[in-house]
Amino acid sequence: MVNAPIALTGEDYEKLRLILEIVNPQSQPNLNHLGELVRNIRILSLNIKSLGYELAGQLAAALPPPGNTVARHVGLQTSLSTQADLESDWAAHWCGELRVPVLFHRKLWELSYILQAFHENDCFRPDLRGLGFGSGSEPLSSYLASRGVASTVTDLPIEEAAGRGWVETNQHASGLENAFHPQLVSRDDFDRLVDFRPVDMTAIPADLAGYDFCWSVCALEHLGTIEKGLEFIERSLDTIKPGGISVHTTEFNIENDGPTIDNWPSVLFQQRHIEALAARLRAKGHVVAELNFDPGNKVLDRFIDLPPWQHDGFEGLDSWLQPGHHIKVATDGFIATCLGILVRKAA
Repeated sequence: MVNAPIALTGEDYEKLRLILEIVNPQSQPNLNHLGELVRNIRILSLNIKSLGYELAGQLAAALPPPGNTVARHVGLQTSLSTQADLESDWAAHWCGELRVPVLFHRKLWELSYILQAFHENDCFRPDLRGLGFGSGSEPLSSYLASRGVASTVTDLPIEEAAGRGWVETNQHASGLENAFHPQLVSRDDFDRLVDFRPVDMTAIPADLAGYDFCWSVCALEHLGTIEKGLEFIERSLDTIKPGGISVHTTEFNIENDGPTIDNWPSVLFQQRHIEALAARLRAKGHVVAELNFDPGNKVLDRFIDLPPWQHDGFEGLDSWLQPGHHIKVATDGFIATCLGILVRKAA
């Protein structure tokens, strides 16, 4: 039985606000018992973030800078972002290729994971074409163009994306401009090799087909439900040729037993969802990279960052805190990280 929500009046809200204020109207400490319990939550969060970011910054500074590396085969699995991966020479190589420093951040892992998948599956050939879903301002199409590889950038139609706040936060590509990264490729090569098409990932047009590979970075968890995200991965295979690869990253709840977030603007997949998808795809003859749900065992694998992000809510303290680096985050009460899944279409 679902409990009915408690209706609060404006007077109730005002009383609750006064109880939770750090100080009373006379600027004295608020000695209400509930206030005492919650007044230090903000400071606890700040402590966790400060110590975790400091440690991540020191560990990153101790890593060798990207450069003098070569791409190599590591046998990429369907796996989670870990500290060990970001310390690896293969991640350092792709950071160097993207011209960014190696940092302990799960978003950087996502880009490295997809580029490693491209390398291991021979996608950097000028005769191939790639398809990016929900591409936003990510640099992958620019990097592909720098290697002579053509690609199509897709994202939600502009009117749909604006209603979700992605345009305002520069996470949406309404055309090619956001996808162009001049530090990676010349404008002429980019314009020659990259094109744009508005696409809803829950309704992929039937004529969007014939590509050699496709990808998405942290997009399929925003399709509204877990099932829609899983359906997208399977449907994405229709856009590529037999033997082509489909590689995606998404948000993952590392706790498999118990509830997770579903039917929400951003959902959290669990091991059981990926296992069921893999079984379904393998039954159809597709090859799913070996499943590995190890969340890592190093110190930053166990640092769970807390909201607010980018120091929002700590006004005036931005310059005092280290930049926000993390591999695991608290998402609506769950421990989340990034999952990369790699599928080769049946030949």
